[in-house]
Amino acid sequence: MKSRESTTAEGARDLGALMDRIRIVDDEAAERTLLDELVRPGRPFVLSFVNAHAVNLGWHQPDMTDGLFGSDLLLRDGLGMKLGMRVFGRPYGRNMNGTDFIPKVGRAYRGKRVALFGTRSPWLDNARRTLEAWGLTVVASQEGFDPPESYVRLAAATKPDLILLAMGMPKQEAVSVKLREALSHPVLIVNGGAVLDHLGGKVPRAPLVMRRTGTEWLFRLAVEPRRLFGRYVIGIPVFCSRMARVRLSGGSFR
Repeated sequence: MKSRESTTAEGARDLGALMDRIRIVDDEAAERTLLDELVRPGRPFVLSFVNAHAVNLGWHQPDMTDGLFGSDLLLRDGLGMKLGMRVFGRPYGRNMNGTDFIPKVGRAYRGKRVALFGTRSPWLDNARRTLEAWGLTVVASQEGFDPPESYVRLAAATKPDLILLAMGMPKQEAVSVKLREALSHPVLIVNGGAVLDHLGGKVPRAPLVMRRTGTEWLFRLAVEPRRLFGRYVIGIPVFCSRMARVRLSGGSFR
């Protein structure tokens, strides 16, 4: 069994490497530049988001960390990662949380083909109608509880320009890498967490003031206390304690 010290050292090394790979988006102009890049991927390209929950999962689950390192682009998601990056002297830029940014990506793909893999009906069907109203053509739609091979076969047959995965961590990250390995046409593959639940109307968004101040997690906890208790009430203190432990151990990632 690994010691607490060795686990901390490995977690710190992985976290430092993840922080180094996160693309910093400083302002709206940089965000527009990023969107322009994402609508012309040129090859199978995986976009993932790094938040405190992902770090907590990856601390003891190598497949979570492997999925993030297997992504082509990482963006910072949430207040926890902002604080963590500040602690270790990293630039952190704008909060690029997927719930806000992925709909912008979707609208940028107007007129193109999209596949939706994740959540369940009726939320998946509602999300499909939302994207169709934005002008996208939904060429594939499948709930998120099947083996990875089923999504690979469906994507290969329909050749979407955009794939939105909403299966939760770490499954979606593993599926995204398999999709990239199997597909040969240009496609943006987005690890979107609960984004289809939001687009499908299952989960409401927080008031704008909470989104702007980084406290949307409080609203989400109030709406889904049973599902999110472990992620927020337990997960946030665990994340902070790990950051403190790494910092006190002298881990500067430099």
